[in-house]
Amino acid sequence: MTTPDPGPDPEPRRTPGLEPGGPGGPGGGVSPGETPPAEGGTYGISHPEPPAPGKRWVAMPLVLILVVAALIAIGLIAMAVILIA
Repeated sequence: MTTPDPGPDPEPRRTPGLEPGGPGGPGGGVSPGETPPAEGGTYGISHPEPPAPGKRWVAMPLVLILVVAALIAIGLIAMAVILIA
């Protein structure tokens, strides 16, 4: 026979590190030093960011797309001319 699942809330009497009195009561909760600090002491970035790409790197994909589109258009036109002739 198995014991029933206690659910997400642990039994306060069996939870290690809790002071007597229960949560919300006098002396209840965890003892000092049992919880981590509220926030870390570090802030900012850990390393400098790389420089932004130049304008030619931004224009390069657009040029490649236009070249591929022109080659496809030339091929389609050539196929149409061959089929008509």
